[in-house]
Amino acid sequence: MFESVGSLAAGPWIYAVVTLSVLLDVFLPVLPSGVLVITAGTAAAAGSGAASAATGRVPHGVPDLLALVLLAAAASVLGDLVAYRLAWRGGERLDRAIARSRRLTTAQERLGGALARGGGALVVLARFAPAGRSVVSFCAGAAHRRARDFLPWSALAGLSWAAYSVALGYFGARWLGATWLATGVSLAALFGAGAAAGFLMRRQPAS
Repeated sequence: MFESVGSLAAGPWIYAVVTLSVLLDVFLPVLPSGVLVITAGTAAAAGSGAASAATGRVPHGVPDLLALVLLAAAASVLGDLVAYRLAWRGGERLDRAIARSRRLTTAQERLGGALARGGGALVVLARFAPAGRSVVSFCAGAAHRRARDFLPWSALAGLSWAAYSVALGYFGARWLGATWLATGVSLAALFGAGAAAGFLMRRQPAS
C-alpha cells in the first residue's frame, strides 16, 4: 500500500503542489489543500519507515516533514495577506457585499472585537473551520484592521494548521500503517477539528 500512497506524494513536485493549493484555497476553499498536506505527511512516514528498515537512510523522493510544515504555513500566511490587501482596496462595492451578508457582517464584528482586545484566537479558529480563513482574511481587510494586529495571528494560525495536518498524516501512518485507512482517519480528524472550530466560532459573542 505504500506504493499507492507514496506514488501520490513522492518527488519534489509535491512541495510546489502543496504550496500552490494552500496559497489559493483562501480564494477557492474547495481546493483539497488539507488532503494534500495529510497525504504528503503519510508518504513521509511510510517512506522514512521503509528506508530506516532497509538502509537506515531516507530516500530523496520522500517529503521532508519540516519543509512541508514551513511551506504550508508560509503559503497560508501569504494567501491571507493577498486576500487582506485585496479586501483593503475593495472599496464601497466590497463593503456593500459584506453588508448584504449577515454571516460576513457578524464575522467582521467578531473579528474586530477580537483584534481590538489584543486577542486573535478567532483568527486561529477560523483557519481550521471550512471557509473560515477566507471570511476572516477578507473581513479584516474590508474593515481596515491594522496589519500588525492581523498578520501575527495569521502566522500562528497557518503554522498551527500546517503542523496539525502534517502530524495527522505522519502519525496516522505510523500507528495504522501507510494505508488508505490511515489517510481516511487523518482526514476525519482534520474535518472534526474544522467542525469543532466552526462551532466555537459561532459561540463567540459579537462585539
